[in-house]
Amino acid sequence: MKRPTMADIARRAGVTKGAVSFALNGKPGVSEATRSRILAIAEEVGWQPNSAARALSDGRAGAFGLVIDRPAPSLGVEPFFMQLISGIQAELSRGGVALLFTLAEDVQAQVAVYREWWASHRVDGVFLVDVHIGDPRIAALEELQLPAVVIGSPAASGRLPAVWNDERDGVRLAVEHLAGLGHRSVARVSGPAELLHTRQRNAAFDAVTAEFGLTATTVEADYTGELGAAATLGLLDSADPPTAILYDNDLMAVSGLSAAQQRGVRVPADVSILAWDDSPLCEVIRPGLTALRRDIADYGAQAARRLGRLVAGGEADDLQVAGPLLIRRGSTAALGPATD
Repeated sequence: MKRPTMADIARRAGVTKGAVSFALNGKPGVSEATRSRILAIAEEVGWQPNSAARALSDGRAGAFGLVIDRPAPSLGVEPFFMQLISGIQAELSRGGVALLFTLAEDVQAQVAVYREWWASHRVDGVFLVDVHIGDPRIAALEELQLPAVVIGSPAASGRLPAVWNDERDGVRLAVEHLAGLGHRSVARVSGPAELLHTRQRNAAFDAVTAEFGLTATTVEADYTGELGAAATLGLLDSADPPTAILYDNDLMAVSGLSAAQQRGVRVPADVSILAWDDSPLCEVIRPGLTALRRDIADYGAQAARRLGRLVAGGEADDLQVAGPLLIRRGSTAALGPATD
C-alpha cells in the first residue's frame, strides 16, 4: 500500500501542500477550521511524517532521549516508569517523534550518553529523571545546550525547566491517614538517599510526624522488592516495631506485605501498610494496598510537551502537577484488633 503523502492530504482537503505543511507542523498560516480538517484527514489516512526528509530539511533527528540508571530487572516490574514512558510516548507519537531509551550504570555514564547522542545528532532533546543533589548531568546539559526537561523538583534543576510535584503533599496525606487511624509509631522504607526527591520526602516525613507527635523511623532501600522485604523484616523484628509502614514505591510495599504475612504478621491487624504510587499491583494482592495515586502518564505527557516547545525554539516554564490522591484499601486500618 502506498504511503500517504502531504500531497494526498492536500487533494482531499482541497488546499495547497503548503497549507498542509503549516497545519501538520503547528505553524501559523491557516485558519483553525482548516487546520482541524487537515489534521482529521491526516489521521484518517494514517499519515506519518518522514523522519529522514525532516532531518534533511530542518536538521532535526526526530527523536527525544531518556536514560535511566535503575537496575533493568526492576524496570520490568515497577509500574512508575512504564506509566511515565507511556505518557511520554503517547504525546511524542502525535508529532511523529520517536523516543530513544537506554540504561546506564550511573550519572557519569548518562552524561557520556548525552554527549554521544548530541554529537551524532541522534536526539533533539532529552528527559532527565532521578535527580541527585549536585547532579553533574544538569551542568553537562547546560554546557552542551542540549534541550532538556527535568522530571523532578526544580530545586536542583539549574536553568532547565522542571515538571514536578511537591513531595510534602504525599507525605502529609499518608501520615494524616495513619495518624487518624490511631497509629503512633510509623516507619518509612525509602528510596536511595542520594536522590533529591528521597531527601525531600525524608525532611517532610520527619516534619509531619513530629507535628502529629508520632514516633518515626526511616530505613533506606533501593526500590527493589528484595530490599523492601528485608527492610520490612528488620522493622518488624526490632525491639519496638512500628504499627504502620509507608513505602516509597509500590513494588517495595507489595514485597513488604508478603514478607510480613510469611512472618505471621497480620495486615492490617498487626501492621498497616501504605504504598507510594498506586498501580495494578496494589489492587490485585490481598489485602489490597492503600496507596498514593498520581497521574504518572500525564506527568510524562506534560514533560514531552515542554521538551517539544524547547526543541522548536520556544520557552518552557516549570510546571507543578496536581498532588496525589489517597486510595484507601484493606491494608490500612484503625490500630487495634482486627474486626470482621
